[in-house]
Amino acid sequence: MDWPHLALLHLLPTAYMTGVIWMCQIAHYPLLSRVGAEALPNYQSSNTRLTTWVVLPPMMLELSLATWMVFATPPSHQTMVVTAAALLALCWISTFVVQVPLHHRLTQTYDLKACQRLVTTNWIRTIAWSGRSMIACAILW
Repeated sequence: MDWPHLALLHLLPTAYMTGVIWMCQIAHYPLLSRVGAEALPNYQSSNTRLTTWVVLPPMMLELSLATWMVFATPPSHQTMVVTAAALLALCWISTFVVQVPLHHRLTQTYDLKACQRLVTTNWIRTIAWSGRSMIACAILW
């Protein structure tokens, strides 16, 4: 695959995940604390299972394409591609070290602090994926 097509293909899951993460940041995570103590563990269990189908395939595609780009990039784009890859690593680390354990906690019990931590710590991913989208657009430009 030639570089322009790879760059365009890479933009698609990145832009998708940027949209998903902004929806989580602005609407989904802030509303978790309003589900209620009795309903939250069951709600969160279903939410986690269903959301995995929405985010894991595009995350895996994005990771594959970002890795491919690191090895296929022309020297003129190397800095942007490596920066975007570092931001993706930050997204994955934050997801599995911070957000997944918080989601798991909420499947066990209603924990207002865990709900609040999801909102505050998710800014890491929101900013990182937004930066990735900007870089992906700049690469195409």
